[in-house]
Amino acid sequence: MFSDCQPAAAPPPASHSPWLLALTVFVYLVHHGDALGPEVDPQRPLSPTGRSSVERLAQRAAARGVKPAAVWHSGKLRARQTADAFWRACNPLAELAAVRGLQPDDAPDWIVDRLASEARDLMVVGHMPHLDRVLNRLVARAPDAHRPFPLHGIVALESTEAGWVERWEEG
Repeated sequence: MFSDCQPAAAPPPASHSPWLLALTVFVYLVHHGDALGPEVDPQRPLSPTGRSSVERLAQRAAARGVKPAAVWHSGKLRARQTADAFWRACNPLAELAAVRGLQPDDAPDWIVDRLASEARDLMVVGHMPHLDRVLNRLVARAPDAHRPFPLHGIVALESTEAGWVERWEEG
């Protein structure tokens, strides 16, 4: 009855499959919003201006399609408040966690290595000068081409076969 039908061809090897897409990972580095000075509050929460700026920046990130699977922060109050605003705006189902290695004076090596082993989109909320060092370690630049991290801003990086590439920034 089905004599004219040919058996299905064997699928090509996985390495040649047109359905396999290269894994693209985005990392969003975020500097916490403006905080109160230690003379006002030793815990340094976000200032009223910082809170509203963070809310607007988080909404703009969400409008760009930012949807990290995890939002990591340093654990400091100002970073936690900033991370929470992005978490609510971008993906309230994401993991939200304090992660070691994100303090202002931490070396960038640990987090750079951790990002290299991740297969999911991440947001990292932290401090200066740490974020500046992380950005400049991730993005290959000429030795004299140091670019500072945008104050209270966000930088979007994409993994490629050649390494991390900066896609956009706001701040």
